[in-house]
Amino acid sequence: MKLHEYKAKEIFAEQGIPVPSGILVKGPEQLKELQHPVALKSQVLVGGRGKAGGIKFADNIDDAKSVLEELFKLKIKGLAVKQVLVEEKLDLEGAQELYLGFVEDRAAKTITAMMSAAGGIDIEQVASEMPEKIIKKQLQPGLKTLNPYEAREMAIQIGLKGATMTKVADIMCKLFNAMIVHDAVLAEINPLVITKDGMIIATDAKMNIDDNALFRQKNLLKDVDISEEYTPIEQKARKYGLAYVELEGDIAVIGCGAGLVMASLDTIKLYGGEPANFLDVGGGATAENMKQALEVVAMKDNLKSIFINIFGGITRCDEIANGIVEFEPKIPIALRMMGTNEDEGKKILKEHGYNVFDSMEDCAEYAVKLASGEEGR
Repeated sequence: MKLHEYKAKEIFAEQGIPVPSGILVKGPEQLKELQHPVALKSQVLVGGRGKAGGIKFADNIDDAKSVLEELFKLKIKGLAVKQVLVEEKLDLEGAQELYLGFVEDRAAKTITAMMSAAGGIDIEQVASEMPEKIIKKQLQPGLKTLNPYEAREMAIQIGLKGATMTKVADIMCKLFNAMIVHDAVLAEINPLVITKDGMIIATDAKMNIDDNALFRQKNLLKDVDISEEYTPIEQKARKYGLAYVELEGDIAVIGCGAGLVMASLDTIKLYGGEPANFLDVGGGATAENMKQALEVVAMKDNLKSIFINIFGGITRCDEIANGIVEFEPKIPIALRMMGTNEDEGKKILKEHGYNVFDSMEDCAEYAVKLASGEEGR
């Protein structure tokens, strides 16, 4: 679950990380007065707000209200602006911008700490173009508090010295604590600004919370707008209780079991196709679950084919087959089916004109050919 910038900054402030003073408004009329120039930052759960015109500045109350009227009419990557963070505008002339972050590293089975002197731009861009500018450190698994000496070592490695180095290291420790306390899988400040007069402040904030830990973080749920957190397709999948991740390709993938679906994605790529999604109907899926899965994937625009990969254990192949037949997909499908009640399932499908494969590789290749127009249904 992604948090809005204002909520992440509230958490950072609770941990003692300095952030600009500001208020959240849900309409121009809520802004009554200004004591200083402000930055007006649209609160939407996508990147690139500045480039999309979602971050503006104002020097007085009249200008600020005028800007707010513009922002509340704006859509950023399809998301309407429903709230705006109005915060103190900082003097960034001659300032140094850093990146501080922690991310759950599943490959290493721990948390990776990152720090860079190249803050203020996408960390992915830094990693791609200037990887040497990012200092990374894999932390001891299960660590609950970041050792100050580790934070200081990283700060020294990016060129910080003296009191500035110590302060930045302290903020790094507090950021780690915010991550642990709130079950985050990502916590970052980009940029952490060091002004020319020595003030250090987090001008942006990002946190993603582990969905599996939300039972411990119920106080955060009230601030989540599902229409922003998830696409319409993802919302539908969540409603049906289906594990779904939207991707960028044109071949939908449905399977039973996360490992099988992941293998299906890889096999589609092996034969030159591009998966449109990850969808796991889960073990023991019924005909109704299969119809729901087809309904979800069919919502995606420009879909060319559907690859259904079933290896039945507690999932019955005849149930899956009935779901497919009852849904009557309009998009060409490639079917691989093995396991419990396999013969019954294949009989149902073949009676309705569907070709069923035993090999995942052959089926994936067929799905790619369907998507490219080389094969009919």
